[in-house]
Amino acid sequence: MPLQLQPHLKEPGQRYFREFSPGDDFYEALIDTHRDLSDEQSEAVNARLILLLANQIGDIAVLREALKLARQGV
Repeated sequence: MPLQLQPHLKEPGQRYFREFSPGDDFYEALIDTHRDLSDEQSEAVNARLILLLANQIGDIAVLREALKLARQGV
């Protein structure tokens, strides 16, 4: 499975009129998840989220590619 670099977020049964709308919905949920957390709690949530999503993806080659791309320019 190649790494998906184009907008790919969706919610089954939900109709969107703009391609960026599902991304906005995810961003809002992400911000809500971090609301009222300390910096340390927020970092722990991010770490756990990364591990949960990595497990969902499951493909080590895709994860390596994502790690490489995430580190570029940092």
